[in-house]
Amino acid sequence: MIHLIPGDPAEMMLGERASEQALKEVREQLGLDQPLYVQYGRFMGRLLKGDLGRALRTNEKISVEIAERFPATIELSLVAIFFATVLGVLAGVVSATRQYSIFDYASMILSMVGVSMPIFWLGLVLMILFSVHLGWLPLSGRLSIQVDLEVVTNFYILDSLLTRNWTALKDSLWHIVLPAFTLSTIPMALIARITRSSMLEVLRQDYIRTARAKGLSPARVNLRHALRNALVPVVTVIGLSFGILLGGAILTETIFAWPGIGLWILNAVYARDFNAVQGGTMLVATTFVTINTLVDILYGFLNPRIKVN
Repeated sequence: MIHLIPGDPAEMMLGERASEQALKEVREQLGLDQPLYVQYGRFMGRLLKGDLGRALRTNEKISVEIAERFPATIELSLVAIFFATVLGVLAGVVSATRQYSIFDYASMILSMVGVSMPIFWLGLVLMILFSVHLGWLPLSGRLSIQVDLEVVTNFYILDSLLTRNWTALKDSLWHIVLPAFTLSTIPMALIARITRSSMLEVLRQDYIRTARAKGLSPARVNLRHALRNALVPVVTVIGLSFGILLGGAILTETIFAWPGIGLWILNAVYARDFNAVQGGTMLVATTFVTINTLVDILYGFLNPRIKVN
């Protein structure tokens, strides 16, 4: 598909005024003059050896660029899924236990709004409100220019803890709030609705009535007996959402200038960097499959009736 987009990587590298001879030499050097099936065969041959090739823009190994960029996306996605899970599950549980109350109607309306709002619009609105007008949160980036941080793992929050740099920790946390909350709105709404639906179904079961008849407190019945059995579909949504966040953070990373894998892939598309796009796509797909496999395994721990063979 990337080959169908108009544009020439060689021209992107050398500029519009490059001679035809220079463009031809670059295409031959990069193998772009070969048929697509030959280029695909070379890519698969390198992939089987664990080599994703080199980026056409920088001539740097793609694995090195991914190692530098992917931690930023993982960090952003982890904080976003944390917001989505905590707030979504809490809203879903309260809505189910207080069905048809004002809070139930309000949370479901907000969930519908959260699913419907475009991320690029919400991100800009939050930036204007909290960064431009109120000045509470940073506008973009991962860290302020005046803050120094010794990078160890490329996870800025973790690096701040490892190096005991409390100034960098506070600054990195303030920088991640807006993009993470923006990214969390859609999965948060989905988790809230699924939690409510699953909790309502569980609360109608006979063993819940038995637990109440034994005199157990409502909190213990709802949290220990109902919520645990209602979590299986919720965990599915959380796992799928996390996988989608890792691969679909392009809009958020672009709006907030977050130097993650999504922005890196987008710039690769602009530059017609075939190798980088292919490597990034492989990374996202592999991560998505891995997360879904882990979610399937987790079912057996949440519900003993599910056996993993």
